[in-house]
Amino acid sequence: MELRQLEYFQMASRLRNITRAAERLRVSQPNITVAIKKLEAELGIQLFDRSQKQLSLTPEGAVFLNRVELALRNIQDAVLEVNDYKQLQKGTIKIGIPPMMGAYLFPKIFSSFQRRYSHLDIFMHEEGSMSIREQLERDELDFGIIIISGASNHLQLLPMSRNQIVCCVPEGSPLAQKKSISLQDIAEENIIMLKEGSFLRQAILTKMKAANITPNIVLESNQVVTLKGLVASGVGIAFLLDMVVEDTPGVKAIPLSDPLIVDVGLAWKKDRYISKAAQSFIDFCKDILKEKKHQDEN
Repeated sequence: MELRQLEYFQMASRLRNITRAAERLRVSQPNITVAIKKLEAELGIQLFDRSQKQLSLTPEGAVFLNRVELALRNIQDAVLEVNDYKQLQKGTIKIGIPPMMGAYLFPKIFSSFQRRYSHLDIFMHEEGSMSIREQLERDELDFGIIIISGASNHLQLLPMSRNQIVCCVPEGSPLAQKKSISLQDIAEENIIMLKEGSFLRQAILTKMKAANITPNIVLESNQVVTLKGLVASGVGIAFLLDMVVEDTPGVKAIPLSDPLIVDVGLAWKKDRYISKAAQSFIDFCKDILKEKKHQDEN
């Protein structure tokens, strides 16, 4: 039994699809198929029920996956700890960033961090906040700079800013004259929505469902610049964080009548070994918060 086989099995179990697992691991599909079949032969059990379109674990496969995930996590932590023990001068931090944070918050953090810790590498992965939370819990990322409101208690959280979800409307729209917008005000409007996996999308759709409103979603995009451009062109309205809409030509950001306030911050898995590289990033973010607090007080 090889470590590679266990990694392939774990990813196929998570994604429930051999092709997607191969894409995520950057290997060929036959490699994963052969490795899993060998693993099943060695164990003498069937790990997957292949009778349906989507892979599903057999009862034996589910028990085995729990043990495999624990073993792989321990191996990852052991490698990090050994590297720290050897006092390596290099390190890599894997961080998940939603598109909005990636465009407006992370560049400022990254540029300052790189100047202070030039020997450390950062791998950035862009996804929605909800997707990043799931990846953190599956130990696929070291950190996420995400919307932390309502996050799992398995995650350690460092709040960094408090923001409001606003409704973005074209400057020429009658809605632009309002001081606040209710869901009833936009019930018939075309909506340009963030894609699946976004906290904002989930929050707005949940509110609309509770108000018995069916959203008229005409386009979906995770590119904030695209969203704002479409709003400015009169294609529809969008919901974004207030921090990314300030001074956008052609767009008016209006708060909701029933305000939606969210906290943005750094998140990481509680039970993971914290490498020196990772601890450097945590300490750096804490320093930024101290500096900001000092500036606000003065």
